[in-house]
Amino acid sequence: MNKQISLGLLFGGLLLAAAVHAQQLTFVMCGGEVREADQKVIDQFQADNPGVTVEMEAVPWGTCQSRSTQLAHAGDPVSLSYMGSRTLKQLAQADLIVPVDIDPAMRGLYQPNVLKTVENQGKFWGFPHAFSTKALFINCAIVEQAGLECRGPRTWDEMYDMAKTIKDKTGIAGVGLAGKDFDNTMHQFLNYLYSNNGTVIDPDTNEITLDSKEAVETLEFYGRLADVAQDGPTAFERSQIKDLFNDGKVAMYIDGPWGRGQHNEDVQATSITVPIPAGPSGQSGTLLITDSIAVFKGTGHEDVAIKLAAALASGEAQYDLDSSWGLTPIMKYEQVIAEKPFYVDDPYWEVFVEPIAGGGPEPLFVEYQSLQTVMNEMIQGIILKEGDAADLVAEAAEALEEFK
Repeated sequence: MNKQISLGLLFGGLLLAAAVHAQQLTFVMCGGEVREADQKVIDQFQADNPGVTVEMEAVPWGTCQSRSTQLAHAGDPVSLSYMGSRTLKQLAQADLIVPVDIDPAMRGLYQPNVLKTVENQGKFWGFPHAFSTKALFINCAIVEQAGLECRGPRTWDEMYDMAKTIKDKTGIAGVGLAGKDFDNTMHQFLNYLYSNNGTVIDPDTNEITLDSKEAVETLEFYGRLADVAQDGPTAFERSQIKDLFNDGKVAMYIDGPWGRGQHNEDVQATSITVPIPAGPSGQSGTLLITDSIAVFKGTGHEDVAIKLAAALASGEAQYDLDSSWGLTPIMKYEQVIAEKPFYVDDPYWEVFVEPIAGGGPEPLFVEYQSLQTVMNEMIQGIILKEGDAADLVAEAAEALEEFK
């Protein structure tokens, strides 16, 4: 073989190797922005993997999840997407995403039950990447105006009695209640359900478990709260209730840790944050919601996409995101970082961290939008007094069989 041919083959081989290693990952980020903590990891990943580029597209929540799903169905999948974990079961059943391997040592770092938000029948379908729990915010100025001591109610009965006294004595709604046809209406109900030892579906057997004494008790309580809440709860979702709280028109409502930063100075100065009260069949709990990074199937570089997703969800990178964004800590960071984590010794964060072990995940359904519709119709039914709790729960449980 002469030297010219040899050099030609060598040059051709180098071009082929470069083509193999030159990979462009497309990444759809729900929420309309790429957080600085995430961008730092992505920049470092590109620097550590020559030839790999990551094209980011930040898309608002309203259209983002459907965009990623539609592209996959059309045979043009994105490499990975940050989206609500509620979508994972549907995507997995449609064979649009690949399962991911989370190292056993890494699994032990997550807060209790967090991995249940991405797990279905023994497989993980995404890396959890943002986490929220909920607590009860109380405006003490309104409580004291009603002649009551401002302290957190420990039980549902105590919460109802407080709310009723406030409404009777001040005319102000005792509690803000979500009832609009919106995802956080179902979420608000689940906070109470998980504080009463109830569930919606068994993730291991895929059996619907909603039709239970615990769920009936929860729905009955939600209906009682409607009597001491703002007028017309079916017109309100959580952010609108937050506005009422800021305006001094409701005495208490449930929100995530970001709530404090969204309250005006006067309300912040007079408010306390306490655990969600326990139901008659349970103890104080919370809904555990995560968003996660899913890796789509059919790109030819799933392994590289998984590597990037794992880097974004790794310990120190994840801590940077949680602490800068003000999220509930998704991991036990005492075991991850050298310094004291932001939530340790802070009473505000304690009420968001302590209930995690007793909390429950957002239920995973193949038709997650249908889950929301069925649950909201059940909730609206009790608010509008269209049936008794037992019948409404039984009807919802039967309807959910179609969408699991």
